[in-house]
Amino acid sequence: MRTVLMVAEKPSLAQSIAKILSKGNCTSRKGLNGACSVYEYTGNFEGQTVRFKMTSVCGHVMSLDFIGKYNNWDKVDPAELFSKAPTEKKEANSKLNMVKFLQVEARGCDYVVLWLDCDKEGENICFEVLDAIQPVMNKGCARERSIYRAKFSSITDTDIWNAMNHLGEPNRNEALSVDARQELDLRIGCAFTRFQTKYFQGKYGNLDSSLISFGPCQTPTLGFCVERHDKIQSFKPETYWIIQAKVFKGKDSPLTLDWNRVRVFDREVGQMFVNLAKTSREAQVESVTKKEKTKQRPQALNTVEMLRVASSALGMGPQHAMQIAERLYTQGYISYPRTETTHYPENFDLKGTLKQQANNPFWAEEVKALLSTGLNRPRKGTDAGDHPPITPMCAASEGELGSDGWRLYEYITRHFIATLTQDCKYLQTTIDFNIGKEAFSCSGKTLISPGYTAVMPWQGIPLEEAMPDCERGDSFTVDEIKLVEKQTSPPDYLTEAELITLMEKHGIGTDASIPVHINNICQRNYVTVENGRKLKPTNLGIVLVHGYYKIDAELVLPTIRSAVEKQLNLIALGRANYQQVLQHALDIFKRKFHYFVDSITSMDELMEVSFSPIAATGKPLSRCGKCHRFMKCIQAKPSRLHCSHCDETYSLPQNGAIKLYKELRCPLDDFELVLWTSGARGKSYPLCPYCFSNPPFRDMKKGMGCNECTHPSCQHSLNSLGIGQCVECDSGVLVLDPTSGPKWRMACNKCNVVVHFFEHAHKVLVAQESCDNCDASLVAVDFNKTRTPLPAGDTQHRGCVFCDPVFQDLVELKHATMRHSIHRGGGVRRGGRGRGKGRRGNPKKPKDKMAALAAYFV
Repeated sequence: MRTVLMVAEKPSLAQSIAKILSKGNCTSRKGLNGACSVYEYTGNFEGQTVRFKMTSVCGHVMSLDFIGKYNNWDKVDPAELFSKAPTEKKEANSKLNMVKFLQVEARGCDYVVLWLDCDKEGENICFEVLDAIQPVMNKGCARERSIYRAKFSSITDTDIWNAMNHLGEPNRNEALSVDARQELDLRIGCAFTRFQTKYFQGKYGNLDSSLISFGPCQTPTLGFCVERHDKIQSFKPETYWIIQAKVFKGKDSPLTLDWNRVRVFDREVGQMFVNLAKTSREAQVESVTKKEKTKQRPQALNTVEMLRVASSALGMGPQHAMQIAERLYTQGYISYPRTETTHYPENFDLKGTLKQQANNPFWAEEVKALLSTGLNRPRKGTDAGDHPPITPMCAASEGELGSDGWRLYEYITRHFIATLTQDCKYLQTTIDFNIGKEAFSCSGKTLISPGYTAVMPWQGIPLEEAMPDCERGDSFTVDEIKLVEKQTSPPDYLTEAELITLMEKHGIGTDASIPVHINNICQRNYVTVENGRKLKPTNLGIVLVHGYYKIDAELVLPTIRSAVEKQLNLIALGRANYQQVLQHALDIFKRKFHYFVDSITSMDELMEVSFSPIAATGKPLSRCGKCHRFMKCIQAKPSRLHCSHCDETYSLPQNGAIKLYKELRCPLDDFELVLWTSGARGKSYPLCPYCFSNPPFRDMKKGMGCNECTHPSCQHSLNSLGIGQCVECDSGVLVLDPTSGPKWRMACNKCNVVVHFFEHAHKVLVAQESCDNCDASLVAVDFNKTRTPLPAGDTQHRGCVFCDPVFQDLVELKHATMRHSIHRGGGVRRGGRGRGKGRRGNPKKPKDKMAALAAYFV
């Protein structure tokens, strides 16, 4: 029997599709990576009985990156990243072992059906999957087709079966357009980001940003926000005057009239018009106009409109809204949420989709009325040729979806129902008046038919006071005429909804990537999200954009990126050559990069105004090993040490606290050691600032503390304080934290495992001897004689933390990020503590006492 492998984009999607195609008769098992399940059943394919295996990936299988040595910021000139630096595809998440998992499941399979999301990114993932599995699949005859692509827009029985019965092929051109975008963003973004990050972080101490990034889409996105900020800052209010008139007839309420001249900017002219109007105590009706008007129902919903409404009306950021929409889609509640189309296909089952909403108490009345009177033909929208508009695919309740999920689902459903209803109709009445020789008017709206606003009430016609019955020639008594002073007001900061509109208009990003770019400028501390989801640029964001404008405005204007996006779309359509488009764009940005580097002082002049020099920031902390003067600790991200005398800056570990470590010095370079700690419950370790930035030994990497230093005799090094192999990760070593007494602990120098032991001990020392059983270093413990936990009141004991029965109840394993712990005793699989290279050879296997602890973390 032949085997068909089917691959979806997400585990939840694989489960839903398998359930539909197997009609619930499938078996499931976990894959070797633990993240993806495999569903198996027997069925028919291409006229034969086959065994189906349905599984998934977790988004992209591979990611693009530079080869190893080009990821070293210190040794590679950023200019080389445009052409000389080779790239390679790496596993997007190495922990998932996705390539190996796919190959294990594909071995011996005859066909593959790709159920990846039906957009350009999905097509790209198709070929990532194929690159992994084709070498291990069975080779059929040369004429036999073995690769199939399923096209679907929702997780419904009808759509999934329709996709299965009309299988196509993956689109190589669309996949190539994604490859081109990835390479452009990698090379351009990394080159500019590395250069400006190193240049400015070395000069200014209060930038408060660990990465000063540049992105071909991200930077124009920031540019829109700063452009609005500049308009606000440069705005000069002007004073103007309007005439406010109130009239009444009989016992009716007074009417406030609008002046037909609207406003004047000269007070004396305004006063002249008031005086002219005041010559008459009556207002004559010149005309009464009644006109029936229509407020059009919405077009079908696409991604950009959904994101706009989610931000402006639901208070959800675009990234969050997109995540919720994807979850609703994979659970089968809505259709595919990434689409540019606003026109329903001719064969779309509008009535069937609407019927599913007939029992929802929130809109059942409107739906049943529609079904009985007949659906209105939806407005003609744009067919972008990708996916149908976003629609609800089944009924749901708030209890099923959760608060945010329900709010988005409710909007999508109400929008869908509204597209099938009548337009809103209202009567607009306008009355024109003359007071003296000045013309005034007032108008009001009266609802005729609510139409679609019955289901989208927030767009309804507001209730207004009825206009008085009158006709031409009638007179009203003037109640008041006065001159009112007002001022023009500046625009407000851009909202996310307005920014999304600008990005769509100028072709910056795609419907899938727009939320990512907005999220990036927020995370990089370029803008902050204020009340009403308004985007206010920070000092750093403003200075960067102004600097780009000063050097090369095209780096921040949307024009070049928009042109590149058009070229990438031509690749997707098969009308442009992938290599030529890629090379042309890289050549343009390479020239711009060189000009940017040569002109960086122009941006630096702006930086000097907004930020303090690195020498003027921070507080004295530890002594430099070169000049022996105090270096300053700069807390703003990224935290670092700076010696103003030597003009040198040294990196520090992030996301923790730094303090002086007992005024002890590194034996290699005489720098005072500092202690990094992640908090009271976390781990801590000392480090030499110079060694941290300049590894002293060949087997050490940049960013290692004393707990990873391989110095053979230093009292702070791994060789002196390392105890044994970590119980969770393969590469880590548990190292004694000499500052942790009296609540002593050892922590892994790679992961966040923490082992607490020997509370209230006076001293804990790591001995030279090793355990014969597990090869871990022995520890010597000296307890307080009034609080010793040792038998017979002993205060001193030497033994293995993991194997010695005396110590077994004194060891407690924790995760540095977890609040709970587990108490167990005994020995565990251990290796040597890392003194030199293989001090005691290969580690021995565990004897099985604390093994449960290791299993707990697997």
